[in-house]
Amino acid sequence: MPASFRNPFKRTAAPASQTSGFDATYAEALSAAAAHDLERAVRLYDEAIACDSSKAEPYYKRANALKDLGRLEAALASYGQAIERNCDCGFAYCNRGVVQHQLGMLTEALASYERATAIDPADAFSHHNRALVLQDCFRWNEALECYDRALAIDAGYAEAHYNRALTQLLLGDFERGWRGYEWRWKSAHRLSIGAARDFEQPLWLGGPNITGKRLLLHSEGGLGDTIQFSRYATLCARLGATVLLEVQPPLVELLTRLDGVTEVIPRGSALPAFDYHSPLMSLPLAFKTTLETIPAREAYLKCDPARVAQWRSLLGEPQCLRIGIAWGGNPSNPNDRRRSLRLADWIPHLPGGFHYFRLQRQMTEADEAALDSSESIFSFDDELLDFPGTAALCECMDLVVSVDTSLAHLSGALGRPTWVLLSHPADWRWMLERDDCPWYPTVELRRQRSTGDWDELLRRVATDLRGLVPHPLSPA
Repeated sequence: MPASFRNPFKRTAAPASQTSGFDATYAEALSAAAAHDLERAVRLYDEAIACDSSKAEPYYKRANALKDLGRLEAALASYGQAIERNCDCGFAYCNRGVVQHQLGMLTEALASYERATAIDPADAFSHHNRALVLQDCFRWNEALECYDRALAIDAGYAEAHYNRALTQLLLGDFERGWRGYEWRWKSAHRLSIGAARDFEQPLWLGGPNITGKRLLLHSEGGLGDTIQFSRYATLCARLGATVLLEVQPPLVELLTRLDGVTEVIPRGSALPAFDYHSPLMSLPLAFKTTLETIPAREAYLKCDPARVAQWRSLLGEPQCLRIGIAWGGNPSNPNDRRRSLRLADWIPHLPGGFHYFRLQRQMTEADEAALDSSESIFSFDDELLDFPGTAALCECMDLVVSVDTSLAHLSGALGRPTWVLLSHPADWRWMLERDDCPWYPTVELRRQRSTGDWDELLRRVATDLRGLVPHPLSPA
């Protein structure tokens, strides 16, 4: 849920015969920034400031470039220098708030946005960005009010619609949340994950009768999203549709066993003929899903029995409880820094008396080093840990413990006993202050009590694990 970033100054270079040293250098800096040569732009802004340090604009533009380079502390200082020269520069306060939020300076960010909206009450960007900070302060109702203010100013502000919908879903307001979630296709942030599909066939959102029709359901977002919302394929089949499911290639084999699906197509392959289509994450809207009507049977995915037998033969007879673990998600996910932890930080909190098994494939070099130094975690070749193989290994576990990643969804969809370790605050789908999960009956949620504090959570998880020893979760 990134903040909106303002860049309102627009200058064109004056003819060379009319330019001063400042004007020529500043124009060159603007050209460098427009060409995304940000390091050169910063140097040229510095030269322009050396020619004339009285103007706010070059400080502001330099701050924007520094922010895009990830030099946040320097950007913060440069925004401050712009504000010193023009205290009514509302967009400088707005962008300073963006950087302060990124640096975790929540109180200061709120103050910047309040100043920006005081200068310009019709600044929808600042109202939207203030809502994002209020969410991180767990002031949900105030955040919703800020989104409403932004949308009253700009009814087509896609990011405000989208982020308001995520907050509504987090709070359990599914009726409005699913409707607002459709704005994801117009959100610049969401479009970085994938644009809406451009089909001649009509979009199905629950209106027309689909009995006897061929309905294409297509994945979006990450692997976990596909696993979570593929359950709706069965409901579509019950309406009489022939269900075609297009998913990411790693999930094809696993999802061929999903009830009601006629054909599973790897994304990127040629599509068969169909009458209607629907993105998977639009199906809760199509079925008017409420908290009470989430289709949440214990297991809707099934493993290949031959794969399960292969793992059971490889593992041998259990000597103690087997626990599968996953500590990191896809690093390209914008929220991965918050939701993932380092294996080296977890290993000291893994109590003895269990056999632990690595369930995730993707690892950093630091994770590989930690794994090599640990004698308590069993690890297998990645070839065995494709999605069908990992699913089969989950079937052999007494418990799966995972951070918020596709592995948690996989284990929950298989109906395995699963503990999901959640950051504070967590993603919208896990909602607030619940220790159960309405999407997966066999999942228990373990939450951070304060933002970023994995250590305290891992100590609690260790205590809970020790309490399992006399009470196995599944037959040996």
